Amino acid sequence: MANQVVWFDVPCVDLDRAIAFYSAVLGQKVEKETFPGMSLGVLPHEGNDVGGCLVVSPDVKPSAHGALLYFNCQGRLDAAVDAVGKNGGTVLEPSHPIGPHGFRAVVLDSEGNRIALHSR
Repeated sequence: MANQVVWFDVPCVDLDRAIAFYSAVLGQKVEKETFPGMSLGVLPHEGNDVGGCLVVSPDVKPSAHGALLYFNCQGRLDAAVDAVGKNGGTVLEPSHPIGPHGFRAVVLDSEGNRIALHSR
């Protein structure tokens, strides 16, 4: 098994706002997909790579107190952190080293989820 995580849902309040935030911060387009009764934002991934989506649901709410998801910002961590505030998020911890694992910044996304932006 290559990855323990295979998919994840990021809870959102405003899907279009979240799509704009993640597109700007990740530097890649988040695709909006609409199905009968629901819409979601599919985060960039290829083939069988780990993927995830942005989803609005009455059953889940954004949280700054749950699991910490790390998003790949390889080679563009500073640009990603700069895009956070401009797109409705808040930088909680600016970019800092995490030992031999590279660098991370911890932010609140536009919806109130605590996430990490990572680069080696």
